[in-house]
Amino acid sequence: MTAARTLFGVRIDPLTMDRTVERCLATVRAGERLEIGVVNAAKLVGMRRDPRLAEAVGGCDLVLADGQSVVWASRLLRRPLPERVAGIDLFLRLLAAAEPEGIPVYFLGAREEVLARMLDEVRRRFPRLTVAGHRNGYFTDAEQPAVADAVRDSGAAMLFLGMTSPKKEIFTASYGKQTGVQVVHGVGGSFDVLAGVTRRAPRSWQRLGLEWLYRLLQEPRRLARRYVTTNAAFVLMTVRELVRPTPAPGLGAGPANRSH
Repeated sequence: MTAARTLFGVRIDPLTMDRTVERCLATVRAGERLEIGVVNAAKLVGMRRDPRLAEAVGGCDLVLADGQSVVWASRLLRRPLPERVAGIDLFLRLLAAAEPEGIPVYFLGAREEVLARMLDEVRRRFPRLTVAGHRNGYFTDAEQPAVADAVRDSGAAMLFLGMTSPKKEIFTASYGKQTGVQVVHGVGGSFDVLAGVTRRAPRSWQRLGLEWLYRLLQEPRRLARRYVTTNAAFVLMTVRELVRPTPAPGLGAGPANRSH
C-alpha cells in the first residue's frame, strides 16, 4: 500500500475512490473493522482549534481528502494525493456496492422528517438494498451507548453517520467499536442532499473546488463569515506548511486505539 501523506500534521491516505470502495468491501468480507474519516479545508482548520476533533480524526483507520482544496494543497506541497474522495460520493458508491452483495446498512443522523425523505430516495435508487435500521441524529451524550447498542443489535455491517462535525467523529471514536459494524463512514450533510433539503453544487463547480461558494450563494447570511475566516486560515496554513522542511513520506500519527 502506498505510504500515507502528512499534511498540516494530519495523516491522509492517498487512495482513489475505486481503491477505497475495494478496501471497504474487503473489510466487510473479512469481518474486520474500518473507521473512515474525511477532511476538507474547514475540518483541517477546525482540527487546529478543537483537540477532540483532531484526536477523533487522527484515530480513524482511513483518512481521505474530501475537499478539492486539500488535493491542490497536497500537490503544491509535493505530497500529492491522487484525487478527491468526496464523502457523499463514497457514500453512494458503498450503497451501490452493498446492494447486490446483501450487505446490511444502518443510517444514523438528520432530523426525523429528513431521514424519512432520505430513506425514500435510497429505496428508489437502491431497491434491493438491505436496510438493517435507522435513527435520527438527535440524542444526548447519555444516550450514545444505547444508540450504539441499537446499531449492533440490527446486525448492520456498514454504518453511515449523517451528523455534523465534531459530533460524528467523536461518536465514532467513542462508540464505533461498540456498534459492531465493519465499516463506519461519517457522511455529514449527505442525508440532507439525498432528501432534497439542500442542493449539491454541479459537477463543474466541484471540479473547480467551488462547492463552498455554491453553498455560500444559497445561504450567504449564515455561511459568509464562516467561509471567509476558514478559507483565509487554510491559505495561511498552506503557506506556513510550504516554507517548512518536508517530512519523510508516511510520517505522522497512525490510527489511535479506540477505547470502546
